[in-house]
Amino acid sequence: MARKPAKTQDFNVVVVGQSGRLGYEAILFAASLRHHSPKFKGRLLVAEPQPGPLWPNDPRIKPEVRAALEQLGAEIVPFHNAHFGAAYPYGNKIEMLSALPEGEPFVFFDTDTLITGDLTTVPFDFDRPSASLRREGSWPKPELYGPGYAGLWKSLYDKFGLDFESSLDLSEPDEYWARYLYFNAGYFFYKCPRVFGDRFREYALAIRDDAPVELCCQALDPWLDQVALPLVIHSLGGGRDTLPPGLLDGSVSCHYRLLPLLYAREAAHVIETLEEVAAPNKLKKVLKGSEAIKRMVYQGRGEKVRALFDQNNLPRREQAIRNRIKSEGFWMR
Repeated sequence: MARKPAKTQDFNVVVVGQSGRLGYEAILFAASLRHHSPKFKGRLLVAEPQPGPLWPNDPRIKPEVRAALEQLGAEIVPFHNAHFGAAYPYGNKIEMLSALPEGEPFVFFDTDTLITGDLTTVPFDFDRPSASLRREGSWPKPELYGPGYAGLWKSLYDKFGLDFESSLDLSEPDEYWARYLYFNAGYFFYKCPRVFGDRFREYALAIRDDAPVELCCQALDPWLDQVALPLVIHSLGGGRDTLPPGLLDGSVSCHYRLLPLLYAREAAHVIETLEEVAAPNKLKKVLKGSEAIKRMVYQGRGEKVRALFDQNNLPRREQAIRNRIKSEGFWMR
């Protein structure tokens, strides 16, 4: 059972923004937060990677995108990459945590998220971290003659001195992926970004550089953040049941991933939110710099994608949805 915190807390919201797609998505995220959560009094932080040896090109947000974000009340927070960078951009969500205000509760969201309800109504218990359960069994992929799910995950818990048995969902069958603590890293939260970030970085680097022998046949790119994340959350006293279901990744937020997927499978109110927050001319002028937003939102390609699918009978696997969109020539990033 999810437990409500004793009192509501002020908290910060953070996304990572940089040049290219993520900057434009950050505008949509910020606009949707302001639209649906007018009572939110925390800070909206956009963490921005800075140029350095791990980036062959300047990763900073374009000036016109920065201006739009600041008009929406976002604060740009620069950070430097010491371990990941362009070779593993998912590592930004790990390294940026060290630049956030210490001791202040935070909720991180991927930029390809829309806020579709009042975020202030979500009863976060910042003492018990959690993350998104909207995921598939994408990692690990047990080999025929290698260890199964239990052996692979237990090797990681053992590496960091964590109790494996208490992480299991015993309502799921043995050797079924959902029995083992696994999250999508599309959102996560905790009471202090520095504590969470230090643990996240420690675990991710240890897995990348010195993985247990049981993982010798397992791909870690692009899954490294989602391999380390459940270990971090478990080590800090969190888990899969610290939020009521149906709020994040439900009525209050939508992690749509890519615009063609949004139009193909998300609820009508998500599309309404997207098109409503993208409508003001001052944002439209900037957002048209994204080819995907221009084609999908403003030129009607999203409606054509929507018409390809019966939203009450969608393919079970995301890859089947992707393949259908690509076959019709509507796939865009």
